Amino acid sequence: MKKILYILSIFLVFKLSAQEQKKISVAQWQEDLRFLQKTVNEEFSFLFKKVTAKEFNTSIEELHDQIPNLQEHEIIVGFSRIVSLFKYGHTYVSYNQKSFKFSQLPFNLYEFNDGIYIQGVHKNYPKAVGAKVIAVEGIPILDVLKKIEPTVAVENSQFFKAYGINDVRYPEVLHAQKITEKLQNSITLTLEKKGNTFQQKFTILPNKKRVPTSYGYVQQKEEWLSARNQSKTPLYLKNLDKMYFYEYLPKQKTVYVRHSRVRNDESESIEAFYKRVFDFVEENDVEKLILDVRLNGGGNNYLVKPIITGIIANKKINQKEKLFVIIGRDTYSACQNLVNRLDTYTNAIFVGEATSENVNFYGDATPVYLPNSKVKVLLSFAWWQDKAPWSNDAWLTPQLSVDMSFDKYKNNEDPVLKAVHTFNSEGFILRPMEHIRTLFSKGDMETLQKDITKMMQDSRYKYFDFERKFVDAGKLLLNQGQYQQAIGVLYSVTQMFPNSAKGWKYLGDCYSRMGKTTEAQEFYKKASSLK
Repeated sequence: MKKILYILSIFLVFKLSAQEQKKISVAQWQEDLRFLQKTVNEEFSFLFKKVTAKEFNTSIEELHDQIPNLQEHEIIVGFSRIVSLFKYGHTYVSYNQKSFKFSQLPFNLYEFNDGIYIQGVHKNYPKAVGAKVIAVEGIPILDVLKKIEPTVAVENSQFFKAYGINDVRYPEVLHAQKITEKLQNSITLTLEKKGNTFQQKFTILPNKKRVPTSYGYVQQKEEWLSARNQSKTPLYLKNLDKMYFYEYLPKQKTVYVRHSRVRNDESESIEAFYKRVFDFVEENDVEKLILDVRLNGGGNNYLVKPIITGIIANKKINQKEKLFVIIGRDTYSACQNLVNRLDTYTNAIFVGEATSENVNFYGDATPVYLPNSKVKVLLSFAWWQDKAPWSNDAWLTPQLSVDMSFDKYKNNEDPVLKAVHTFNSEGFILRPMEHIRTLFSKGDMETLQKDITKMMQDSRYKYFDFERKFVDAGKLLLNQGQYQQAIGVLYSVTQMFPNSAKGWKYLGDCYSRMGKTTEAQEFYKKASSLK
């Protein structure tokens, strides 16, 4: 009996394997594409925010006609391009599924403020670790990334830095996006290290293994090398086996918390952990609290309440220049909701890089399986709106923008934490829009223009989009019927940003609604010339 069951199990394995290896016909792929089109148009039409239904359906038709001439991996990347049109990070096609799995090259890229480097690599390529990437198969790296970007569900440029840049690891994507002429098992990168430029050929990992990353970084262990000096570990990379930990910094009289997932750690719940943190703050000589969520890619939105309410209740640290939140390109999903609420309800000062999620966004995806290929497509259904409905910010902007060079990473320096420790608000405008609104309401346009020009030249405001903020303010006044006020704001936009197509367009809308057609047409003409 056991022998019969064993033979039967082997038969089933081979049968399943054969089914998995069975090629999908052109007609079946096209049926799957039509299924996706129908599903989106009928059940997920609310996703048409950043792309129109017409643009989506046109892309469907283009891929439908291309399918007969494409290999399977090119078709899958084609599906990814279409789903990525929505530009919501939770809506995407994974390249690591049961029905198919792409190969990976054995390196991890990271974009620092002075270039793109090999942050981690398999031990077979020791010369490559810490090298700056110049080109992929002879094509400049920035051109390669531009070709790859349409296949990634980018919410903003930070999202691509965090979650898209390493699609360079997939030979299938490189071929589908015409970076290579054919599908290859090895790829040659042009690298630069210590002033020397050299070629390094990388071969795909065996058995379609994955590059082992933790919070975006390869850690030095077993078969993998890290570019970071291993003699010590900076706070933001300590105890990565824990979702959260805190440490008291006596010199600065500061409690530092690194929280890297919105999940309950096995050893201690979020609620219990933050109770310990706040008890420590109350009972000890503490002047500041730093909450570091730069590595936090999200989790469960319903677990953030103890963090927010605990900070609000703690009068000792919920004060100006007492509470700092470090954010970055990996701050995403449920953690975006956390920082949104901290921004709204607390006195937090945000430091670091902009987040990788829109402040209001679609998340919580439903898996949709295509009937023939069994490819899983994730389509978001939940609208998260922590900010005003007219707030269309691409990200949460740090009040103090600080990023990192490769050498600082390599040498375990943390310029972000240093910026918190050395922060001095004298002469620094923490909340630019409040400052701008005050000057505008006073009619002090000379100081307004001078301060905006100064801030635009200050790297600490790197992620603050002054033009868009002004345009949005003018558009809101326009929609409220306050035409004269809207004209005042939008006219200022056109003076400070003469190439702002939207500024001129909405100025035209103001005059059009006031019945001043001649003036409106002039502004529309100007807007059209700038597109």
